[in-house]
Amino acid sequence: MANKRQRCFVIMPFSKTKKHHTRTYWTSHFEDFLKPLIEENPELEAYRSKPLRVNILREIITLLVVSPVVVADLTDSNPNVYWELGVRQSFKHGTVTIAEAGTSLPFDVGIKGTLFYHPGNHVETAKFSRDFKEAIGDCLANPDRPDSHVLEALSGRGTLFQIFRRDEAMRRLDAVLSECAANSAVLREVLDIATANQEEPKERDFSTGRFRVAAAELLITNRYIDEDQTFYKSVENCVSEMGEWCEQLNLWEYSPTVRRNGS
Repeated sequence: MANKRQRCFVIMPFSKTKKHHTRTYWTSHFEDFLKPLIEENPELEAYRSKPLRVNILREIITLLVVSPVVVADLTDSNPNVYWELGVRQSFKHGTVTIAEAGTSLPFDVGIKGTLFYHPGNHVETAKFSRDFKEAIGDCLANPDRPDSHVLEALSGRGTLFQIFRRDEAMRRLDAVLSECAANSAVLREVLDIATANQEEPKERDFSTGRFRVAAAELLITNRYIDEDQTFYKSVENCVSEMGEWCEQLNLWEYSPTVRRNGS
């Protein structure tokens, strides 16, 4: 049984964009030009973008994210095409951008290699066809080769991904420090009240403060800082101790003679 082909999703206009670029033109452009070129690769099946209606929006987004190869025709600067290209390049490499010769591209797209086709020029069309098929084959052979400025900025050392991850870790560590400060205050209060109770046993008091462990538990669970097992074991011990101390504090009001470890 023949292997099932993978999808090559084509982002392109589907209705009239200029006088000579009618709905019929774009249908023929796909069916008679792009689709045959794409499907010369035996691994691929060409699939065309559709109008962005609510009932198919999820399908379009899914195809943009999961397709191993996406072709985007930027001719006439169609808004839907640029929206879909933005979605694709926010999630995955493996995109080939093309346009009719003479198309003016925005800077952020123009700095990416775009292949230009020349309708009616057989020599240029042959060159485009070779380059186009080579680019598609490269997307399949090298799926992680960077071609998205968005992903290049969001992944890898020193990029936005690392900056976001570092900032998130710093915010979480601030929460741990705040939690430690609050627990230190509770501990001081407990010691002060215990000392006062020993000095004035007939006027015994109890602490209403309780130790907090949520931030420390998140640190144990996610291990978002680069420390060894000894460090995390010590945090686990602290959390366990905090839990036991809270249980003793809950008994303090009703049983003032009960001490930790039963002493």
